[in-house]
Amino acid sequence: MVSRYSRYTKLKYRNHKTTTNNAQISNVLNREFNDKKLNEVVVSDLTYVQVGGKWHYICLLIDLFNREVIVYNAGPNKTAELVQQAFHKITRLLKQITLFHTDRGNEFKNKIIDEILITFNIKRSLNNKGCPYAYDNAVAETTTYKTFKTEFIKGKKFENLTQLK
Repeated sequence: MVSRYSRYTKLKYRNHKTTTNNAQISNVLNREFNDKKLNEVVVSDLTYVQVGGKWHYICLLIDLFNREVIVYNAGPNKTAELVQQAFHKITRLLKQITLFHTDRGNEFKNKIIDEILITFNIKRSLNNKGCPYAYDNAVAETTTYKTFKTEFIKGKKFENLTQLK
């Protein structure tokens, strides 16, 4: 049954401190979220979901033009392979994407991801270092994931990864 009312969430997951990607890659996007063309800029982040009592991760690739989720991938680990598999599922022409913007998570700064970006001549853009509120990646962080979690995840129980996918 589809609800006509929005759902609200409360923070239950706490991030574990991990190493930061200190690469000298600039924030090319620089919070310029509007006036983009279709397929021009893709933003991404990973979020967590409980599956069978354990945390699993979802990677969404989002077209900044219309905030459309163009592809997703889910798995038990927060890794570059999870992001790579999402890229492999894209049905659009990857050569049309000119910029890939993410936070500084190590799952995005990895040889696997570098090879994809180099192959398709996609420029990388990373959040500014030390941005505690992820404002530089606000489309992925707040807009898309907040809606995704409140409207599609909240109140559902996933017994296994197949159900989540």
